[in-house]
Amino acid sequence: MPSAQRARRVGLFGGSFDPVHNAHLALAHSALAALALDELLWVPAGAPWQKARVLAPAAQRADMLRLAIGGMARFHLEPCEIERAGPSYTIDTVLDLQRREPGNRWYLLLGQDQLARLHTWHRWRELVALVELAVAHRAGEHPGLPTALAGVPVQLTEVPLPAMAISSTAIRERVAAGLDIAALVPAAVAGYIDAHGLYRNPLRS
Repeated sequence: MPSAQRARRVGLFGGSFDPVHNAHLALAHSALAALALDELLWVPAGAPWQKARVLAPAAQRADMLRLAIGGMARFHLEPCEIERAGPSYTIDTVLDLQRREPGNRWYLLLGQDQLARLHTWHRWRELVALVELAVAHRAGEHPGLPTALAGVPVQLTEVPLPAMAISSTAIRERVAAGLDIAALVPAAVAGYIDAHGLYRNPLRS
């Protein structure tokens, strides 16, 4: 009898990616190594229901992601949220992907701030039963489960977070102020932002 085939290990990295930047990429590479992933899917949110500000158009955020991860064999863009109407709920994405590839082992990559708010997510109890949580942490810190998740069966793995003080908010602010962002984002993303005039209006940041 042949041995059973190992389940593919697939990470899900969701977010607005407005814009994607070098710290996102560093965390994704860290997750590949820490979780021994076969693939990491970047999932840009179409309509993030917990964000009040106006985002760059979903198609442009996806374009920037394609430029950032192009040529990286285990990174792929997953467009289901920007193609799906209505609010972008992670549970809907996970259910869609599990129906598509039912044999995979799924890891949801989160920051510590996202873990702390996880109990506010749509159908979060169902979500944590379907995925393993991969939580980014800085050296010397250990996320642990927030009180709101106490008593709920959760599988949690820590992913080392590279020491990079970069945020999408700061990048948008620098663009609006006419400052250089070459050290913060991939060169192709910086060129796209400039060519399309993104983030020049500070009211959208």
